[in-house]
Amino acid sequence: MMRTSTFWQFLALPLLAVSAIAGAQTPAKPSDAPPKLEQIEEVGDAPITVAPVAPRQQITEKREAGVVSEVKVSTGGSTYYMRPGTPGDPTNSQLRGPQWKVLEFDLGKKKQKQRDDDAADTTPEPPQPTK
Repeated sequence: MMRTSTFWQFLALPLLAVSAIAGAQTPAKPSDAPPKLEQIEEVGDAPITVAPVAPRQQITEKREAGVVSEVKVSTGGSTYYMRPGTPGDPTNSQLRGPQWKVLEFDLGKKKQKQRDDDAADTTPEPPQPTK
């Protein structure tokens, strides 16, 4: 008989733990009162400025003797050039693929900046006012 009572005691302990966990998971009943709302302060009407939108696509044509020699197309962040095919080329086709403008560097810009800095350093200071 002793064995049976210890068995039921060990069995009862996990059953109580499971029922406690299940009881903790049941949601509380919502109250009938409406939820508390926060009041938002009204801010004065600030003027709204709408900036004009830059044109998204810009097309520039170069003409020589009334014939289009080059077309530059700028859309978004990319720029490409369209040129007609060369007339003397035996594999000439009227359509020529676009040439994309990729990473242009201004190598003279660094030297110009150094010249400007040197010119700024050599300017004499104005004389102090006398008392």
